[in-house]
Amino acid sequence: MSVEFTGDQIDAGRRLFGGPSRFLLGVAKLEQLPPSKGVEIAFAGRSNVGKSSLINALTGMTELARASNTPGRTRELNFFNVNEALTLVDMPGYGYAKASKADVKRWQSVLRGYLRGRPGLTRAFVLIDSRHGILKADEEMFELLDDSAVTYQLVLTKIDKIKPAELEAVHEKVAAAIRKHPAAFPVVHATSSEKATGIPELRAEIAGLL
Repeated sequence: MSVEFTGDQIDAGRRLFGGPSRFLLGVAKLEQLPPSKGVEIAFAGRSNVGKSSLINALTGMTELARASNTPGRTRELNFFNVNEALTLVDMPGYGYAKASKADVKRWQSVLRGYLRGRPGLTRAFVLIDSRHGILKADEEMFELLDDSAVTYQLVLTKIDKIKPAELEAVHEKVAAAIRKHPAAFPVVHATSSEKATGIPELRAEIAGLL
């Protein structure tokens, strides 16, 4: 399922992300979490799915979110303030095999605690690489979000890397798969950070949550 946005909705998204955005802090332990203030939006996805690029495209700041040189190495929740109106949270990439089992278990505990105990967390956007579709690690994240009762929505990334017919097929397949999950919001966004495709619509979606 996709949705059309009105000119007013697109304009609201442009205004929201047209103001200044800044990095707040990185959090590795639950006790380091800042006080919950207003609406908070989280971004999740596999390593190298394009989370940093998407956050930078949304805010119009090329180096606000920085990707780690070593995939799967970052183990912090990174908090960003958007126009003094919204908090974005960049969650570490998952599904990368080089982290030790102890590190993965410890980090999953932090993640579970954050998702279940954050009153301002309004929605999580789970990024899916359009070239690969939903993989096992994504399904595990869906289950964690379902269990935590956090509403989440899928965003296809890197759609400029595939043909329109391929995009249509993966969009339909992803939309069908997500309907099985109780906490999932049915609208799937399709984006390219490099070409700015779908960015105005995703801004509008987020602005509508405020």
